[in-house]
Amino acid sequence: MWKDGWNPNSKNTVPLQIPTTLIKARKSRKITDDLGENLQAEMLIPENQEENSSDASQLLREGVEYQQAGKLPAAMKSLQESLALFQAFGNPQRQAQALSCLALVAYTSGDYKSAISYANQCLPIAKDGSDLRVQIQALSHMGNALRHLGDFDKAIEYLKECLKLAKQLQDKRSQVAALNNLGLVYKALNDLPKAIELKEQSLELVQELKDSWGEEQVLKNLGNAWYGLGDYPKAIAYYERCVTLARTLKNGRSAAQVLKNLGNACYALGNYTSSIMYYEERLGISRSIKDKRSEEQSLASLGVACEALGDYAKAITYYEERLLLARSIKDRRSEEQALASLRAACYALGDYAKAMEYQQKTPSGE
Repeated sequence: MWKDGWNPNSKNTVPLQIPTTLIKARKSRKITDDLGENLQAEMLIPENQEENSSDASQLLREGVEYQQAGKLPAAMKSLQESLALFQAFGNPQRQAQALSCLALVAYTSGDYKSAISYANQCLPIAKDGSDLRVQIQALSHMGNALRHLGDFDKAIEYLKECLKLAKQLQDKRSQVAALNNLGLVYKALNDLPKAIELKEQSLELVQELKDSWGEEQVLKNLGNAWYGLGDYPKAIAYYERCVTLARTLKNGRSAAQVLKNLGNACYALGNYTSSIMYYEERLGISRSIKDKRSEEQSLASLGVACEALGDYAKAITYYEERLLLARSIKDRRSEEQALASLRAACYALGDYAKAMEYQQKTPSGE
């Protein structure tokens, strides 16, 4: 049975998360998720500063917990309060950490200008303290935010510096994040060969780290890049490796997504039999994880592929299943598309009476 596996690297952008060591749980609260998947850094509070800044440190931890729970306004409030206290205590190291966390929260909120502002404030403080890990975080947030704002040249500049420091620190996870984020910038610039080159480097690192989740994501990204270049055989090769890994990880949603891409790539090559095979597997997974949207799309794809093979009777079977599903989820657009497909398939078979029957069943005619 497929289960919805959680992939910490599933987002396209790979923001460097707040380190686990910064968020040791208070006795009264348990932290259930690992915030440090992409960046394992040591940000412990020095013991000689704990007594003077316990309130600030507690607020910082609370801000991180809120961020992880998706409570971004509460995270922002706690982190801003902690920053003010660290500034009052004259603790630059902790100021830099708070600013880096604020940059991440702003970025996650989609407030890219604020993310840049916080990262800009963080960088000189972190540099003065020679804190490479916080610099890496701030540079990552800066580069990602600039990409979203369309300032690709500056984004590349900051992300290259991020990659340089990650190499200097021999931090492979941070290198993976920087390489993937750089790849996204080059993809936005439509320089897919450069994006592929960076993702290949990233793939080597995640394999060295034995990070199966990360490897699955990079393989998917590489397949997408080759698909974008129109090199369907290479896209298929990466997608097949990705699906194999997704099966091992029991990551049903990811497998369903990549199986769709596999079917589309085979269809583009005229290999309709293989495309049907992949679409059918996607259909089975979609039903097992109860993903109605993916199921509806799979049925539509199967009908089109069967038509390409000239098997209109089988296509009609899939279109009828799609019609019933569309009506059950009250998707009027998909219902209309299914009826249009059914009419076209019936006309192709010469069954004009049935085609007219479907014509009369259109939502506008009911």
